[in-house]
Amino acid sequence: MSLLRAAATVGSLTLLSRVAGFVRDMLIAAFLGAGALADAFFVSFKLANFLRRLLGEGAFNAGFVPLLARTLEGEGQAAGRRFVEEAFAVMATVLLVLVLAVELVMPWFIRALAPGFAPGTLRYAAAVELTRLTFPYTLFICLVALVSGVLNTIGRFAAATFVQVLLNLVLIAALLLAVSQGWSVAHALAWGIAVAGVVQLAWVLLAAARAGMALRPRLPRVTPRIRRLFALVLPGTLGAGVAQINLLIDTWFASTLPEGAPSYLFYADRLNQLPLGVIGIALGTALLPLLARHLRAGRSEHATHAFSRAIEVALLLTLPCAVALVVSAEPIIRALFERGAFTAADTVATAGALAAFSLGLPAYVLIKVLAPAFFAREDTRTPVKVAILCLISNVLLILVLIGPLAHVGIALATALSNWLNALLLAWLHWRGRHLAVDARLRRRLLPMLAAAALMGLALWLAERLLLGLGPLPLLAALVATGAVVYAVAVQLLGAADHRELRAMLRRQA
Repeated sequence: MSLLRAAATVGSLTLLSRVAGFVRDMLIAAFLGAGALADAFFVSFKLANFLRRLLGEGAFNAGFVPLLARTLEGEGQAAGRRFVEEAFAVMATVLLVLVLAVELVMPWFIRALAPGFAPGTLRYAAAVELTRLTFPYTLFICLVALVSGVLNTIGRFAAATFVQVLLNLVLIAALLLAVSQGWSVAHALAWGIAVAGVVQLAWVLLAAARAGMALRPRLPRVTPRIRRLFALVLPGTLGAGVAQINLLIDTWFASTLPEGAPSYLFYADRLNQLPLGVIGIALGTALLPLLARHLRAGRSEHATHAFSRAIEVALLLTLPCAVALVVSAEPIIRALFERGAFTAADTVATAGALAAFSLGLPAYVLIKVLAPAFFAREDTRTPVKVAILCLISNVLLILVLIGPLAHVGIALATALSNWLNALLLAWLHWRGRHLAVDARLRRRLLPMLAAAALMGLALWLAERLLLGLGPLPLLAALVATGAVVYAVAVQLLGAADHRELRAMLRRQA
């Protein structure tokens, strides 16, 4: 399967998941709003979401996929299955111990994760109770990530990606059931996260069995190959997931701000994650096994072409998303969330965070493309060094910006630190001459930027000319305006050719 076609498969199913996620978030906003109980739930959900994004959306695969690909190609399917079973047994054991330990110390755990939630307050008590319900999800989603890596390695991208949809469907069902029965929405959602983990794991295990990789239970045993796996996975997880680690840091600081700040950041991040999931994660997931095969076979020209096309598609699709989210942040938030318990003041506060987050959107997506190029060569050290530097820069930027800008300063610091991450990774690729970008990408970069700028100007004008429309009609008009202007601009300026995109989607490796 070609890179773009594999990415399209992952991206389309991720889009389905994000759409379901927006339905879920609109319901949460309507029934929880942005108060104390919402803050508590979002802190509990942040940890589960963090691990889902970090492990379930590509970072675990950074170490696992190249090792599994090498085993399958060099030793056959039986050896590959044995490796997966050994990794599953060791990971399940370690995670079970971790979950039990954290459950026992949950009050202190919440104090560390959200120090601004003072003991004796509703936010603190609810956060402890809700996180006790959601934390077992950690066990399930990490095992889901492992089995999803197996499915990606053997080319079953659809089965691995659909697992994301299941989480949102279970949470929507839990929320609707709670509303119909008069139960606590926050508690129903927390239970729903735990149940979703079981459903997701059952799904990927069944998909693996249908693909000829049925897994049998084994006793945990640390073999040399397992030691090599975790030596790669631990630093690789940090390197690929620095954007998500920064979001946990955001939560830590947001808990020290007045009530509502964690909720504003959560809702803004959810919108920012839509293009990141559909574009960045899809490209990164499809690119890693492709690069690993090309580099292992010595096909450097093929690797360069795949790398350049991934960056080209990432920028072509991400730049307009970033510009639109910055220019039209308030109309977007108003149309999607402002109803029920979510007020006009909540809209303004969330829109500020969305605009700040979105300034870094191209960087978030580029990291998902640049990091796998290191991982494909089994180099996890370099992204880790960059990640540590960027984590430190994020904290320092938050300390500078949180005073004058409150929660918006937290979002802006995250965007700036991720730009630093992306630029450093790109510079290290260039300096080491590991993977270059081709002339076509260099030629099209400025036209892409110009097309996105023209689209931003069109959105700014349209928003002011159509102020009399309601929130949803205005949003629909802005989406249509942006899509048409950008599509025409990229063709006229030579930033892309729709015939080439169609041909790449059809092409088989």
